[in-house]
Amino acid sequence: MPTPSFSEPIRRRLLLGLAALPALSLLPSLQRVAAQEAPVVIPAPALDLDEAGTTATATFAGGCFWGVQGVFQRVKGVTNAVSGYSGGAAETATYDLTTRGDTGHAETVEITYDPREVSYGELLHVFFSVAHNPTQLNFQGPDRGTQYRSTIFVRTKEEEDVVRAYIAQLDATGLFEGPIVTTIEPFEAFYPAEQYHQDFLTLNPSWPYIVVHDLPKIAALEAIFPDKFRAEPVLVGTLPAA
Repeated sequence: MPTPSFSEPIRRRLLLGLAALPALSLLPSLQRVAAQEAPVVIPAPALDLDEAGTTATATFAGGCFWGVQGVFQRVKGVTNAVSGYSGGAAETATYDLTTRGDTGHAETVEITYDPREVSYGELLHVFFSVAHNPTQLNFQGPDRGTQYRSTIFVRTKEEEDVVRAYIAQLDATGLFEGPIVTTIEPFEAFYPAEQYHQDFLTLNPSWPYIVVHDLPKIAALEAIFPDKFRAEPVLVGTLPAA
């Protein structure tokens, strides 16, 4: 499938994936699934939101938004997952500016979901176990900078309470290789990323970066959360013009 002409930051991300492929190809197929970021089997949150209605929103940042979006697009009960930017100003909410690491933005995914099918706590369960590594401070895998930080943008005090309790619960288990460094930031705004970033994992499954760093997350989601896994992802499609 042809892909658009990408900016220099995306070309660098492609080269990172290409560099990792030779070593990865030497691994047996079962090892290959977990070669990049091994998932951590963790307990569900002891505390969850009491949600009413048919739609709610969660906003998570956990490294490159291609993989995070791809994971949540395959979670039952999620009705939309959009890649974008949060944490900075509207005028710097672009890919080329965000990759500088000085805008305050993080690559973020805004998740719309039906609380009757999946809860906020269940989304956190997926986020901390397979969507990213919450012990990596201001980086994920090969991507470095505060724009790749692990962050949860909370809208209410109740959300913040659930997140803080879950981080404390997970730290107490000792299942991770180090303390969780995920930050909690007040939600101010979300800015959708450029159209070419939307549905990137699904549209470009053979890209080296996707193969090495993101497809293992999809495999882990299916293996660890079979009851929540949907084989056909819910896609963003074409975003409305700004």
